[in-house]
Amino acid sequence: MDDVDEPFIAMAPRAKHVLIVDDYQDALDIWVIYLKAIGYRVSTAVDGATAIAKAEQLLPDLIVLDLELPGISGFEAARRLRSNPLTHDIPLIAATGYSHERQLSMARESGFDEVMVKPVEPELLVAVIERHLKSEFTQSQPSNTAVEQAHENG
Repeated sequence: MDDVDEPFIAMAPRAKHVLIVDDYQDALDIWVIYLKAIGYRVSTAVDGATAIAKAEQLLPDLIVLDLELPGISGFEAARRLRSNPLTHDIPLIAATGYSHERQLSMARESGFDEVMVKPVEPELLVAVIERHLKSEFTQSQPSNTAVEQAHENG
């Protein structure tokens, strides 16, 4: 599952486009299958450099980005996306295995609109994606989803 499925685009030209970035292929596959099944257009990347390039080229409606990626980290990718006029306003959601407050704070400081601690169930991911796509969410309103999930996960 490497990029937007062309026949799927033809079927749903007005579907919202989500770029999912994760180097863990199983999670990537599950999220892609789930998001496509409910009508999203989906593109993928497995590293930070590819994520930045695809974001600039495809201008997705939203990006879900792992923090620990090969090459350019998710933290750095977020900073670069936020500093680029083309991608500055695309909502960024971090999906990470980090659960310490220091890393979660660093993610918010890097420009993420929301931070979610893995494992993230597809239904929860969709709920967060839909909230960001339906609202005028800004960087000045970071969510505490990561902190809440970290406490729930113990």
